[in-house]
Amino acid sequence: MRTALVLLFLLAIAAIPGSIFPQRAVDSQRVTEYYAAHPQLAPWLERLGGFEVYASPWFASIYLLLFTSLIGCVVPRLLDHIRALRIAVPDAPKRLERLPLSATKDLAGTPAEAAATAAQVLRKHRFRTKVREHEDGSWTVSAEKGYLKETGNLFFHFALLAVLVGVGFGHWYGWHGNRILVAGADQGFCNSLAQYDDSTLGPRVDAADLPNFCLTLDKFVAGYQDTGQPKAFSATVGVTQNDGPVETREFTVNDPLRLHHANVHLIGHGYAVTLRFTDRYGETQTKTVPFLPVDGMFTSEGVAQFPDVNIDPKTDKRDATLQMGFEGRYLPTVGTGATSTFPAENAPAIFLTAYRGDLGLDVGTPGSVYSLDQGQIATGDLKNVSGARPHELKIGETWTLDDGTKLEFVGTRPYATLAIRYDPTQSTILIGAVLGLIGLMLSLGGHRRRVWFRALPASADSGSGTLLAAGGLPRTDYPGFADEFTALVTAAEEGNP
Repeated sequence: MRTALVLLFLLAIAAIPGSIFPQRAVDSQRVTEYYAAHPQLAPWLERLGGFEVYASPWFASIYLLLFTSLIGCVVPRLLDHIRALRIAVPDAPKRLERLPLSATKDLAGTPAEAAATAAQVLRKHRFRTKVREHEDGSWTVSAEKGYLKETGNLFFHFALLAVLVGVGFGHWYGWHGNRILVAGADQGFCNSLAQYDDSTLGPRVDAADLPNFCLTLDKFVAGYQDTGQPKAFSATVGVTQNDGPVETREFTVNDPLRLHHANVHLIGHGYAVTLRFTDRYGETQTKTVPFLPVDGMFTSEGVAQFPDVNIDPKTDKRDATLQMGFEGRYLPTVGTGATSTFPAENAPAIFLTAYRGDLGLDVGTPGSVYSLDQGQIATGDLKNVSGARPHELKIGETWTLDDGTKLEFVGTRPYATLAIRYDPTQSTILIGAVLGLIGLMLSLGGHRRRVWFRALPASADSGSGTLLAAGGLPRTDYPGFADEFTALVTAAEEGNP
């Protein structure tokens, strides 16, 4: 047990780097940013598994050693517990007065009757009882209670093993992914790796193993209090499973959408901005891009990039220096400052800064879709063409840039942030957690103790038939044992079980 506690402590320490450093399975973009910010430290962390702590060999070794230690601890104790339940309670010691609790009573009747009464009292109080007759004419009653403490202890440890097994197999055979789903039939999502914003598959899961379903966000309803605090969220989606008919389903934050081998959780929402850009040749492109909230009033930031614009119709060639990017902030309710005053769209407006030049999308380096490449701006390959202040647009308004191109703020759509997960051992972990809680309650509530009675023939001048001696021994700390022992002796004396 000491080894298991040390390993459990080591496991807790080993998990600390997973909270300090960005984890590739959670947010690969943050890992890329960490490489850029710490170019010398990041490669060493990569070699040590600092960006994949929970999948690293050293973390798995501690995990497996803890698992092995628990088995080595629990199995012998289980065998000892079964053996203790099968053997009889040991006979009374010769000197009961040396026990922590003892008492002596003079009773009428024979020693056999006194022993039978004491045994009846103990059995009524759920003690395991053994009555023995001795050659000197005395009778002893041995009783023990509190085996549920060890039973609960074993329950807890086996439940912990079940949770460890569940977590391990859940990691191997489970998967999860996150997706921002914008409202509208043209923004549907089907369950494939290419359509996730980020995803992680278990080592034993392939992309072909993912269940077949598609989702479209039909409606999103958000309710707020007067202070702007969220009150209720609900999403209505159209669901297609295994190429079947479309079903309309509704789910909320605490009530996930349950599909075959997948649960869809609603973990957030926001606004997607629809912008229409008209280039210098009169060609238009329309994009709907999510803007990410930065505060509780849904002040949102984002970027819209138009790399395939200003294509000369005569040569059908794109000039990379004429790509357009718009970065800015969307306010659902415009106030006097640069932040929204309420999360609902009471007075929506968007503030944008326009950039023209090379967006840096063709170099093959992964980047964020929610911000422009700051390196391109720093080198001058992407230039600000809107002036020192962001340009404000309300829904339906058009902004004409210096080269005659135009940008129209068409409107917004709600979007829902979905976490789609599958854990095949979720039930195992739940059962293990419940059994562990039950075992912990039994372990904390149980008290192991033993009680003995010895009935002897009284001496001739005592005037009574039987001398009843009693002794009690608490096997664990139990403050209430003295009162219980007194009650048992009194009941045996009075012959009233």
